[in-house]
Amino acid sequence: MRIITLEEHYLDPAIAAASSPLARELSPDFAAAYDPASGLSYTPTAQVLQDLGEGRIADMDTHGISMQVLSCLTTQQVPADVAPELVRAANDTAAAAVRAHPDRFAAFAALPTTAPDAAATELARCIDDLGFVGTMINGRTDGQFLDAPRFDPILATAAARNVPIYLHPAVPPRETSDSNYAGLAPLVTARLQTSAWGWHQETAVHFLHLVLSGVLDRYPNLQFILGHWGEMIPFYLDRLDEALPQSLTNLDRAISDYVRGNVYITPSGMFSQAQLQFCVETLGVDRILYSVDYPFLGNDGAVAFLEEANLPDEAKHQIAHQNTEKLLGV
Repeated sequence: MRIITLEEHYLDPAIAAASSPLARELSPDFAAAYDPASGLSYTPTAQVLQDLGEGRIADMDTHGISMQVLSCLTTQQVPADVAPELVRAANDTAAAAVRAHPDRFAAFAALPTTAPDAAATELARCIDDLGFVGTMINGRTDGQFLDAPRFDPILATAAARNVPIYLHPAVPPRETSDSNYAGLAPLVTARLQTSAWGWHQETAVHFLHLVLSGVLDRYPNLQFILGHWGEMIPFYLDRLDEALPQSLTNLDRAISDYVRGNVYITPSGMFSQAQLQFCVETLGVDRILYSVDYPFLGNDGAVAFLEEANLPDEAKHQIAHQNTEKLLGV
């Protein structure tokens, strides 16, 4: 069975250096909380994060992964004066990996969203010239979600080219962390504000902002991808429709209709059979894609999770590769 995974990251050294001051400000104890010495989930080595060649492919081969869609981390935290140049170089690096291994890699465009017009131009270049299959946005930019008017050129470019936007988590703003996650042991705060809860709540609110501000009425065919089984949203569809009816929102559709019509979800390595079954029943199998969150999580177990799922073989193939082939053309 062909398996295509969509939330598979790499880190560009120049982008990592440029984004590190803001990253430390947002989560001072993040590095310690994810240090391998903690014995908990951890940040991979720079060598692993930067490998877009034989080492990554060897790991994919060992664990049965046919193709990864590559995405660059932390680009939303790069200062505007250097972001366009650095992000363009990172995309060129990913493009070289795709050219070298076109049957193993595709790529989402990294975008310099701190410079929105440049980001729209870069998205167009990545799709039109480099053959990328969409873009990934890592959380807020300058504290703003993607529905802020300054980012509309990005949305318009994605919609015009019929490519999806993967909304990926990032650390919440400092004021959110101070009000919601402070007052605990430092490493507990660092993990609560990120992988335990904060990342996912942030991403859910990000997508709901896009819906409630009317973005999907302006761009009704624009598609989004949400990891971690939809970042909580599928589990709250009934509540969202009840609390935010069309009579209040003045939107063209109910919130659940936007989710079912404009969202694809992936597990991001959260290999829970219960969550898989719920999401299949709630959204339909044609809205579920596959992802591991490599290299933060390992590729081991990805094949077994699908093989063991209580689903027809046809549905397993849809999740493993067919839905992604249809959406991304890979």
